[in-house]
Order: sequence, then structure tokens, then C-alpha cells
Amino acid sequence: MASRPASPETKVSTSALLMRLAEVEGEERISVGEIVSRLGDRAPGLLLVMLALPMCIPNVPGISTIFGLLMLAPALQLALAREQLWLPNRVRAWSVPRAALSGALRRATPGLRKIERLIGAHWTMFVLPPAEQLLGLQTMAMALVLMLPIPGGNWPPGITVAATGLALAQRDGRLALLTVPMAALSLAIAWVGFRIAAAAVNHTIHFIANLFAG
Repeated sequence: MASRPASPETKVSTSALLMRLAEVEGEERISVGEIVSRLGDRAPGLLLVMLALPMCIPNVPGISTIFGLLMLAPALQLALAREQLWLPNRVRAWSVPRAALSGALRRATPGLRKIERLIGAHWTMFVLPPAEQLLGLQTMAMALVLMLPIPGGNWPPGITVAATGLALAQRDGRLALLTVPMAALSLAIAWVGFRIAAAAVNHTIHFIANLFAG
């Protein structure tokens, strides 16, 4: 399949574009539709970076479920090799607090700038179809992990999705390849976290049952 046309702003760094979004003033809440329109044709990679960055730093509990759900749209677009990002009107109407999003982007962007110095357009065959489609499937798996209430399980998949989006936005196939073992590690950590959480819940249920039985 043909690759997605390059954006006229491809020379602008991902961190710079995200800071533009963080500095935009407006209503108290910002909708998903406004976010997507401001990202332009650097989506879905740029959108994945923006959605994943808040997962890479301490944040409000439960927000990973919302952001993981939002990641499914660009991930599905990649998996299907679609050139246009389509979102239902209901999803476009979803909103998040503008101040919280801007704060998360501002805190995460300095670290992103340091990473950008090490990456660039290399081995681009690994960020174009059919490799791009495999990255989409991988990102869907990471988004599903983020949606699960696993203690401490948000950071690894969040970092993996951020790296995937950055690889796509900057056309760096080397970074794209690096996300594969990162995704495997994220799944392993999520599985261990799930088993620990399940064991804790089971132990609590048995404790309460024995307490009342006694």
C-alpha cells in the first residue's frame, strides 16, 4: 500500500507541535475533535505521542482507561492502513480538562526533547506498510492493557505507545523496532500485575468470608 503523504510540517519536531497544543488557550475543557484538528496530518503518530505522554508520568488514577480507549482509534487506523483518521462524532465530543492536559504535556515535553536528539528518519521501511500495520496491532494491545485497572501497569505500555508514536511521527524505523521488545515487556509486567491483583482480591474475599463465618 502507498504510504501516508508527508506533512508540510514534518521538519517541525514532535515536542514543538505538542507544546503548541499545550499553549493554546480556550474553554475549560478541550474536546477530542479539537485535539485531532490541531494535530493535522501528523496524526496518528503525533496523536499517539500526545495520548501516551500523560501515562509516562504520575497522573490522576483512572485516566489511563480513558486515554487507552482513545488510543484505539489511531491504532486501528494504522492496522487498517487508512490515510484519514476517522472518529465518531460522539468520540469527538469527549473532552478532558485543558489545564490537566497542558500540564501533563509541559511536564513530559522536556524529556521528549532529549529523546528527539537521538532519532531521525532512518530505516523508514519499518514505519511504512505492512510494518506500520503491525505497529497498529501492537498499539491496540498496549491500549487494551492501559484500560485495565492494573496497579503500576500503566507506565510500561504508556512508554511503549509514546515511543511508537514518536517513531511514526519522525519516521524512525530503528525506534519502531525497539518498541517490539518494549511491548513484550509491557505485556509481561501487566500479566504479573494482574496475577498479583487477582491474588490480593481473592485473599481479601476469603479473609472477609472467614471473618463472618467465625
